[in-house]
Amino acid sequence: MSPPLVTGNAPDELRALVPDIETLAVRLAEADYLVDEGLATSLFLSVRLPQPLLLEGEAGVGKTEAARALAAVLDTPLVRLQCYEGIDAAEALYEWNYPRQLLSIRLADAGGPSVSEDDLFRPEYLIRRPLLQALEHPGPRPAVLLIDEIDRADDDFEAFLFELLADAAVTIPELGTIRAAVPPAVVLTSNRTRDLHDALKRRCVYHWIAYPSRAKELEIVRRKAPGISERLAAQVVDFVQATRQQELTKHPGVAETLDWVEALKHLSIDELDHAVVQATLGIILKYQDDIDKLRGPLADMLLAQVGARDE
Repeated sequence: MSPPLVTGNAPDELRALVPDIETLAVRLAEADYLVDEGLATSLFLSVRLPQPLLLEGEAGVGKTEAARALAAVLDTPLVRLQCYEGIDAAEALYEWNYPRQLLSIRLADAGGPSVSEDDLFRPEYLIRRPLLQALEHPGPRPAVLLIDEIDRADDDFEAFLFELLADAAVTIPELGTIRAAVPPAVVLTSNRTRDLHDALKRRCVYHWIAYPSRAKELEIVRRKAPGISERLAAQVVDFVQATRQQELTKHPGVAETLDWVEALKHLSIDELDHAVVQATLGIILKYQDDIDKLRGPLADMLLAQVGARDE
């Protein structure tokens, strides 16, 4: 990847780094992230408008990796907030450093400098969590803020994000509103385990990432596992692609494809066969019912399809 342009002006640098959709796609490919025209367009518009990007899709299709690759292209920090049920502002935005506040009070009681309540709620007593870190990033390029698996959080946390997404600002009661000097490039991901609120979606550019085509997945394997033989790469991709056509609780994503390739490399396997597939199904399938379905005749049928294509 060519050295980033440094001008000290965020809009100028972004225009130079991503002047058009085609250039962005090339730069993402240089970071080993392959995009189709739709995803490249969504990423481009998200950066240049700027507007948060909401990526939905099955687990393992590359949503999180899109944010990592964008940070690499922009040569800027990636700040990640992993969402979970019950997450709140203390984990996502900030909390006060209570031990330090208490220490200041005790020092004052012991004859040190006196402290008022206002003194105890100054910025130096803040513990900055990912959202505040991204807002306070000094630039000149925006940090990439990844809000990962937003569907795991609850409705209240979604509502809490509205101010951040709309205004690149948050309100801390003791300090007032903190507004980003350089608004972050925000990427939200969702596995669609629940529907997100329309008010959140309206604030975002939206894109659905589907499972990749055979050709694209094969190219991903070549890039991420350069030592694998062409034959084994094709067999793995063909088997995973065929597996996605079956009625399963959870289909394997690209992440599972890459995990399988890595596992086969450690096992010194250079060709898929019945014994190898049966022994390693737990790498690509995560539910016992799915593994049971693919044991025996069905796995052999899929292997036969792979073999027929390989001939």
